[in-house]
Formats: sequence, structure tokens, C-alpha cells
Amino acid sequence: MPRSLLFLLLLVAAVAGGWLARSAMSRWRDLRAAQTYELAAEARPVLVRAGAAVVCLMCVSALGVAVLPGAGFGRVAVRQAGAVVVAERSVPAAPPVSAPVSAPAVPALFSNVSRPAGGELLQGEVPGPDGRPRAVRVWLPAEYKEEPAARFPVIVVHSGTAGRTADEDVPGVFDGVASAVELGRARPFVLVAPEAPSGTGHPCDLVAAAPQAVADDAALRAAVGAVFRTRPAGPDSWAVLGVDDGAPCAVAAGLTRPDLYGAAAAVSGRYDGRALASAAGEAPAGSSARLLLAAARRDSGGLESARAVREALREAGVRAEVRISDIVQDFSADGERMRLVRVAVQYLAEQLPKP
Repeated sequence: MPRSLLFLLLLVAAVAGGWLARSAMSRWRDLRAAQTYELAAEARPVLVRAGAAVVCLMCVSALGVAVLPGAGFGRVAVRQAGAVVVAERSVPAAPPVSAPVSAPAVPALFSNVSRPAGGELLQGEVPGPDGRPRAVRVWLPAEYKEEPAARFPVIVVHSGTAGRTADEDVPGVFDGVASAVELGRARPFVLVAPEAPSGTGHPCDLVAAAPQAVADDAALRAAVGAVFRTRPAGPDSWAVLGVDDGAPCAVAAGLTRPDLYGAAAAVSGRYDGRALASAAGEAPAGSSARLLLAAARRDSGGLESARAVREALREAGVRAEVRISDIVQDFSADGERMRLVRVAVQYLAEQLPKP
């Protein structure tokens, strides 16, 4: 029987039992008063109501065992977003002693680090391609708590420094994303910042020659999807971003895996256009990448490098839609970077399908 119907029957039995018990007490007081003044009175109504009240009480007890948490139900603690969330589930009967029981997969644990840009930053460890654990930081926007039923698109942010995450290289990256949302230029994203591979001081220099060096793989996407309320990994909901030294990583990831990323944005980067065009040959047949290469108006070297990438891709016959943004200017380098990140996030939001 559905649990909601059992709860309704429990409520009806409790109300009826209370009414019958109260009526029996009232009749009993009338019977006592009649006996005091030697008046004729019948005891049967009192007994009938008292008996019915006892029956209702027994029904309430039986229904309470079935409806309320107790026997047959257990509690499972799941570590999510730095807090322990308790959820109910039915506990199946214990298997025979001889039956082997396989241990369930344990999701990655993420703990709170700080609260930048009005959101929440958490850190955990996920096995890398070499089997060794690597740090992964996840930034949840303020809307993550405000909309508990919503699932959010993801931006993977790459670092250009070995053994570091992108937010350590570019501390203002979260402010740029939050600013784009506050201005209504983008919807909220969850940002995932994996630790860059070790072995070289500039991991993105190797990415064009070896795209598999990008620190995003199936294990990372599975761990993020298991712990956080993100939309399924794929080109409809995941994008990639790189800033400064991390920009070539984002371009390489966008060119080689358009089946995983709906768009890629790179900010203030310096690129090897021919190497990236060669790496694009690793992309699935028939796919087409979408790229934004953004640089400040006064960054002539960055804009020249971006145009060289576009030309190299065109000459190699690579199917890619490449946009170059040169509209940003500000009095300070930090201000320019935040504006550039804002432009990049706006582009990614426009390219991904709306839910």
C-alpha cells in the first residue's frame, strides 16, 4: 500500500480514537453523576466508546510502525559539498553468509576551502590517468544553494602551471564568472579546476603535441557528476576555459574533443598555431569545434597569436568556428582580466544550449 495512504489512515485512526476516548470520558462522568443522585443510567454507551477507542489506538500503533522511520529503514550518510547529507533508503534483507557482497563505489570527498565571489570553493582528490590522486577544486555559485532542485552546466578551467589549479594561477577567475551572472550576461556555472599535470614547468606547452595530457578525463567527470548537481557531461552542458598560461590547454581541449565540450574559450594566451592545427586532427570525424580567443585591446602580442591560430586552422582545413575578441580595455591588469573572463563566460553561455 502506498505510504501516503497509510499516513492518511493513521491520521484518521488517531482523530477517531481521540474523539471516542473523549466521548467515553464524558459518558462516564454522566454515569457517575446519575449514580450519585440514584437516577437510572445505562453503562453500555460508555463501554462501546471505550472499546472503540482502544481499537483505534491499536490501529494507530500498527500504522505508525509501517509509516514512521524505524524497522525496515536505515540512514545512509553521503558526503556532498563539504557537508554530510542524511538520506533515507530501504535496507534490504541481509544476504546469506556464503553469498559474496561487492563493496559499492565510494564517491570522492570534497571539503570546504573558502567562499570566493559569493560562492563556495571545495577541494577533493580524484585519480589521474596515471592512477595517482590529483587535487580537484570545484566552485559552486551562490545560486547552487538558492536553487536546490537545479542542475548546473560546467566549465572546466585549466591551469598552465604544473601541480597547481587554475584558481591558484588566476585568483580572480571566480569573480569574473560571478560578475557575468550578476550582469545578466550568463547563467550560473559550476567551475571545475583540476590540478595541472606534473613533469614540466609549462604543461600546456605539451598539450598540442599530446592532447591526452589535458587534466580532464572520464574519472574526473564521473566524480563531479556523482557528488554535485551538474548537468550530464557532454557538449550540451560542459565547456572549457583557460586564462594566461592555461589558454593553450583550453584551445587544445576544445579542438580535439568537441564531442565533450560544446565550446572553448581562451584568454590572454600565446599559442603554437601549427601544433594546435595538427592536434585538431585527433578530433572525431565530422565534428566541429567552437573557439573564442580573447585578449585585451592593448595586448598586441596576444591578438597576433590568436589570429595566427585561426589562420593555421584554416590552412589545415580544420572545421572550427573561431572568434577573436579585442574589445576589452581597462586601467589595471586585474580589471582587464576580470572583464576578459566575463566576455569568455558570456560566450560559453551563448554557445551551450539552454536547458
